[in-house]
Parts: sequence; C-alpha cells; structure tokens
Amino acid sequence: MENKAITKRNLLMFPLGTVGRDMMYNLVTSYLLTFVLFTRQLNAAQLSAITAIMVAARVFDALNDPIMGNIIERTRSRWGKFKPWLVIGILTTSLVIYAAFNTKLQGWPFVWFFGVSYFLYSITYTMHDISYWGMVPALSSDADTRNKFTSRATLFAGIGGMMAASFIPMLTAGESAIGGDAVTAYGIVALIIAILGPAFLAFTVFGVQEQRDYNDDPRPPVSFKKIWTTITGNDQLLWIALIFLLQQISNGIVLSGVGQTYIYVEFGYKGSFFTLFQMLGMMVTGFLMIFYPTISRHLNRKKLMHVLMVVSAIGYVLMLGGGLLLPKSAAGLKFAIITAGYMAANFGQYGFYLIMMISIMNTVEYNELRHGSRDEGIVSSLRPFLTKLASALTVAIANGAYLAFSILKYTNGIAEQEQLANQGLISAEQKGEAITQLLSGVQSSQSLGLLLVMTVLPCLLMFASYLLYQKRYTLDEAAYDDICRRLEARKQKSEA
Repeated sequence: MENKAITKRNLLMFPLGTVGRDMMYNLVTSYLLTFVLFTRQLNAAQLSAITAIMVAARVFDALNDPIMGNIIERTRSRWGKFKPWLVIGILTTSLVIYAAFNTKLQGWPFVWFFGVSYFLYSITYTMHDISYWGMVPALSSDADTRNKFTSRATLFAGIGGMMAASFIPMLTAGESAIGGDAVTAYGIVALIIAILGPAFLAFTVFGVQEQRDYNDDPRPPVSFKKIWTTITGNDQLLWIALIFLLQQISNGIVLSGVGQTYIYVEFGYKGSFFTLFQMLGMMVTGFLMIFYPTISRHLNRKKLMHVLMVVSAIGYVLMLGGGLLLPKSAAGLKFAIITAGYMAANFGQYGFYLIMMISIMNTVEYNELRHGSRDEGIVSSLRPFLTKLASALTVAIANGAYLAFSILKYTNGIAEQEQLANQGLISAEQKGEAITQLLSGVQSSQSLGLLLVMTVLPCLLMFASYLLYQKRYTLDEAAYDDICRRLEARKQKSEA
C-alpha cells in the first residue's frame, strides 16, 4: 500500500523539478538554431554542416540513451538510482548551455565549436532527462496516480517552456533585445536559464521519495544485448516508439525555427510577435494538462485521440487559410487567425504527447509480465532519445526549407546587422531600420513555402501517428489493468 502523505508531497515536488529543465530544453530546441541563424553569417556548406552535426548527435543518442538507462538500472546508492544522475546531469548541462551561447567564434571555427558543445549537451541532458522521467514508475504503480504524476509533470514542463517562450524572443529580437543586439541578449538569457535549471530540479532531488524495491534486485549487467533484447522484445514499446517519433516531428516543426522565421518575414522582426504567438499556443494546453486525470476516467485514450486529431486538423486549416487568403495589409487579422489556428493545433498535439507519455510508461508492466523484469531505465530512455531525434529531424526540415526557399539570404543579412550592433558600429535604431528594409524584399512565394512546411506537413505526420496508435497499440486501459492484476497475483503466489 502506497503512503498517501508521501504521494501527496511527491505530486508537488516531482513536477516542480522539471520547470527549469524544460526552460533549458526550450532554449536549445526552439532557439539554438535561431541564435545561430541570426547571429552568425553562414554559407550553405556551413549550415549543412550544422544540420549534419545535429542529426549525427541524435544518432549518437541511439547508443547513449539506452546505455544511460542501463547505467541507471545498475546504480545503487543511499540517494537511490535516479537522483545522483539528476544532479550530475543538470549541473553539467548548465555549463554546456552557458558556453554554447557565449562564444564570439565565427565561420568554420564556430561550426567546430558548435559540434563539440552540441554533442556534450546530448550527453549531459540525457543524464537528468532519463533519470527524471524514469522515476515515474518508481513513484506509483496505481494507474490513476501515475496519470496524475505524468499530467502534472507535463503541465509544469509546459509552464517551463511557456516561461522561456514568453521572454526569449522578446529579449533577443528587435528593439527590446537586451543590450541592443541578439549576440549579447542570448548570452545573458543562457546564463539565467543555466541557473534556473538546477534551482528548480532541487525540488525533486530533495523533496521526492521514490519506492526502492529495486535495491533488493541484483544489478543488471551493462550490455548492448540487454538493451537490445529489452527494446526489441517488447512489441508494444516498438510500436509506441514509432508513433511517438512521428508525433514529435509533427509537433516540433513549428518551433524548430520555421514558425519564428515565418512570423519575422511576414509580420516584422519583433520578438513580441513570436512571443505572443507561442505563448497563446502553449497556454491553451493548460486545461488539458490540469484536467487530464479527470478526463481519462470518463474518456479512454483512443477516443480522446480522435477528438484531439479533429481539433488539430481544424487548427492547421485555419493557419493555412489565414496565411493564404489574407494580404499583408490585413496584418492584424491575419496574425490573429494564424495564432488561433496554432492554439487549436497545439492543443491537440499536446494532448497526443500526454497520451504518448503514459503509453510508453505502461510498457514497463507489460515488459515485466512478459520477461520478468521492469527495466524502467531502458524503457524510459527511448522517450528522450526519440524526442531528441525528432528535434534533429525538424531542424533538418527547417534548414532544408531555408535553403529551398532562399531564406538564408535574409538570415545572413539580419546576422550581419546584429554583429554590427554588438560591436557598437551601428545603433539599435539603425539596426532595426536596416532589418526592416531587408525583410521588405521577401517574396510571397518564400513566405508561402514556410507556411506550407509549418501546416500541411505537421498535420499529415500527426494523422499517421493517430492511425498507427489506433491500429497497433493494444495496451488500452482494460489491458493495462489486467496486466497489473496478473502481476499482483504472481507476486502473491511467489510470496506464499
């Protein structure tokens, strides 16, 4: 029987810990490429190299994440198996993030520095990300309580992301940029977030008490065979991995940089526009994150996914229609319709994400039933790997769009003005005027290309993930409850 007092405290302390982590994640995932594009002048070869680095780092994570999960499974300490890696991971991630956004390098030396720092970020973020989400199954085996942990953690992750989204664009672009230029602004923002990450995770490290039944189990060996057999021997884990990857690519395209660049070329180089666009898109998901446990008691996951798919499809149609049919002269109405569409699309996407999180966690008990071991660390390691792989693929999509629609010409022009302002050669006002003049040359076909990438492609990928979930994922609520009953019966029989 689970201790209610401990569970109540955990339900507060555990989700609080991810606020700063997701500010870090938002900074790197949504703004690292923007930072590169708008503060560095790159040719096509250098941009392609950066794209290759980001994709290669994610392939590297194909090995790194499961190995980290296996290492966590082996960890036995007075602080448990999760918390040591939470601390090591968050502190080293803070150092890497600060260094990545506070360099003066240009050209190929910057590309090499970017490669080293990005690979280091992949390693360090994995340490605390797998540890954090891998802790969920160790906090409760009750389905309803686990839903609460997952939905609250996702809610607070969204709060962290929204906090970052609310001030990063505003403080780094346009006339409100800290120090008058993006180069200075990103350096200061990175420092702030590098401090907030460990500060928030301290709530989890010092305030959460997990179940430690695993201390009685022998340490599993670190082996590729164990990792491989755990993943490939769990058919439901394999299907949900593919489904989750498609959904994450779909969800990440807008925030990969495409959405921000589209807003800038269509409505002007002002961070406040993208801040409003992103904040409203994220705020609307709060309702679902708060009330998901209640909704899940009345509407099963597959039926809820059907509703969410319809809502998102309507949202993407609104975005596309507003961008296609309204002229620049109706900028206010056009922005309002595109933003409203994004709110609906993102509501559905975040609902999908929440369902995917729970669906991945539920394969732990399925794995225990079939193979006699839970392997939370290895199972949980797939989620961050897939999230990061998806983020790399969305960057590849974004950079492909920039090259295909000749957007690099304008980002290089903006980067040149930002560098001049950083060196004190022009004023912030002169920088703003030059960028406005530059963006007036963007052709309608170029902005339309970005709009298609951020609406049609995400909708198609989301629909593919929806169909696969309906047809291939079998661990619905009834099946999961049955697995838990069979595991409990097995445990009682072994104790008799």
